[in-house]
Amino acid sequence: MATMVVSSQAIETQKKNRIQVSNTKKPLFFYVNLAKRYIQQHNEVELSALGMAITTVVTIAEILKNNGLATEKKVSTSTVGMKDENKGRLVQKAKIEIVLGKSEKFDSLMTAAVASATATEDKENDKEIGKENKKESGEENDK
Repeated sequence: MATMVVSSQAIETQKKNRIQVSNTKKPLFFYVNLAKRYIQQHNEVELSALGMAITTVVTIAEILKNNGLATEKKVSTSTVGMKDENKGRLVQKAKIEIVLGKSEKFDSLMTAAVASATATEDKENDKEIGKENKKESGEENDK
């Protein structure tokens, strides 16, 4: 009988960059942004899902790949036996695991995205300041 020994360090690393996706708990872009953060911190992310959430995981992976942020390292599918809450019997559920790695362009794309977001925020702030100034000058003219 063969026994497989896995170091606790390997298990910890595996869990730190794994996202278990649900299609009911959080919006799609919550997972996209979380995956970006995990790729930034760990250089790769493992997305996994069961059943109906599989389409969500595939969509997340495609968004990251199409935006040039990630490359596909591994895709694996399997079935998992789960107990049906209503009937109490064993039901087979489809499972997918997608491992994405950091693309070569990741850092430059993320820097550009942050700069763009900052510029947009600055423009919005300038508009608000302009509105405030107009209100103040308009009120003074009325007096």
